[in-house]
Amino acid sequence: MSRLIFLMKEAMISLRRNLLIVAGAVLAVFISLSLAFGALVVNEILRVNTLAWQEGVHVIAFLWDEGENGVPVDAHFSLLSSVEGWEEVREARYVNKSEAWLEYQELFAGQEELLDIDPTILPASIRIELEDIDFHSSVRFRLEQQQQTVREVRTAAESIEQLQNLSNFLNIFGLGMAIVLGLAAVVLIANTIRLAIYSRRDEVSIMKLVGASNWFIRVPFLMEGLIEGLVGAALAVFFVWLGSTNLARAGEGFSLIRLEVAREWFFQWGLLFLIFGAVAGIIGSMLGLSRYLRDADGTGADIPTGF
Repeated sequence: MSRLIFLMKEAMISLRRNLLIVAGAVLAVFISLSLAFGALVVNEILRVNTLAWQEGVHVIAFLWDEGENGVPVDAHFSLLSSVEGWEEVREARYVNKSEAWLEYQELFAGQEELLDIDPTILPASIRIELEDIDFHSSVRFRLEQQQQTVREVRTAAESIEQLQNLSNFLNIFGLGMAIVLGLAAVVLIANTIRLAIYSRRDEVSIMKLVGASNWFIRVPFLMEGLIEGLVGAALAVFFVWLGSTNLARAGEGFSLIRLEVAREWFFQWGLLFLIFGAVAGIIGSMLGLSRYLRDADGTGADIPTGF
């Protein structure tokens, strides 16, 4: 126990002696992991909203009025019955002109200039939810063949596909950023540890002369790297969480998009980033120590000046 306390004290002494260098290493970890974690948060927001939109109406077929322009009186329900039998369709429902007017009034409530219209101009429609969003092209094509009944076909699938592509890009981008910036943080921590060893080279040499093992010498510097990585990661997680929380509050008035990220998601990924920061600090410390101890064992010389 006394040995562990001694090693922890040595680590804290090293941190105090190289405060500016340590602050630089912590800042590098903070910036690196903030960018990577922020990209993951944006990707999670897109994923949640994409899933929500995928569960809604995918295709809307606006219909010509029955009994006009050669449209049969029973054309709407005949088409609805046909669409319900398509294997790509999970659910289809009919919205008549009266329901379309009520929906229009809800959408534009309080905007009198937009409500001052003839309700009869709003067309009836068939709202379709697909079994899979990838079926939108074939369903749209089949509806457009019903030109006598179908006035226009609209689908949100193209926008959803764009969001899916953006989400996939952010997944790759976030992972690549985490790897690249994580490596940069490891290298900077390694250099920080080497500078710390250099400032204490006389103490390290004396410890080796009295028989201290390499691991006994390593532990304080490994603790130093772990603290640097952990503090940088903790700051990154906290500030990204703070930014995400404020963004969610600002977006509470939006009904079309959800800007809130689940606490469980934050907890899981935040914990992973803390572990990553700690591991990056330890690896950086090991890299910073390895060459010096190897050279010291072989030559007994002071620390090399190059990395």
